[in-house]
Amino acid sequence: MKKVILYILITATCFATMEVALKIAGSSLEPLQLTCLRFLIGGLILTPFGMLELRAREYHLTGRDLLWLLLVGIVCIPVSMYAFQVGVLHCNAATAAPLMCTNPLFTMVLAHLFTDEKMDRMKWIAFGISVVAVIFMICPWDIQPGNTVFGMCTMLFAAMTFGAYTVMGKRSIARIGTFAQTGISFLFGSLIMIPMMLATGHPVLQGVAENWKSVAYCGIVVTGIGYLCYFLAIRGSDATTGSLAFYIKPAIAPVFAVLILHESVCWNTIVGIVLLIAASAITLADTFRHRKAALMRQPS
Repeated sequence: MKKVILYILITATCFATMEVALKIAGSSLEPLQLTCLRFLIGGLILTPFGMLELRAREYHLTGRDLLWLLLVGIVCIPVSMYAFQVGVLHCNAATAAPLMCTNPLFTMVLAHLFTDEKMDRMKWIAFGISVVAVIFMICPWDIQPGNTVFGMCTMLFAAMTFGAYTVMGKRSIARIGTFAQTGISFLFGSLIMIPMMLATGHPVLQGVAENWKSVAYCGIVVTGIGYLCYFLAIRGSDATTGSLAFYIKPAIAPVFAVLILHESVCWNTIVGIVLLIAASAITLADTFRHRKAALMRQPS
């Protein structure tokens, strides 16, 4: 259990520095370019673990599996994560981080609409609290300097589409495996961006040598190590326990934004973060309650 806690803390720290690192790197590199490179690096880190996972499970990917992973990768990388990078550049990191952390709540709603995972009363309450949290963080009556309506709406779109990516992934992750599905979909999603960039005249490697430290941090630490430790935490416990990293992130991400980017965190952002953490805690407690009830119903 100590290893699981360590993995969760490493994941939360890596993910909490994500918006700050992407904002710094994004000042020199284009959003398409940075998104492609960091997930290409992250995919290269995760895929070897995925190959070992497939071998241990004695599962061979079919052509249908590869097409599905391509679709999952497209929804995640060129759609959700590109929108995420654009959103980071158009709002404060202290606002972007908690907004992106609403993605598990979008996942619940999308799963309710398109799968047999239905939301109960407590999850609807948590979703309602999260909506209020988002209103406070956006603060439409007095938008904080550094935030833009475009940036915050783009960030919410990124959170929503990441929720769609998560729901899509749930259809095949039990069959393909966590590391294999994530690593390969990351590679597919990032590789498909290269012809897109070449066709539209966007740089692929230009400026990378001058900003290799930022690219390496975003790719290796944030994306590679962050997701690796997240999945190791899940392997050592379960998905619900591993997701604690996403509940810790909103609390510590603004600290990095203040210390490194010298941003100011206004009262409305703090209120929004507290409400978001409360909504996450309700969701987590409800999930544990249902799991305990299911275990008690099992014959001894």
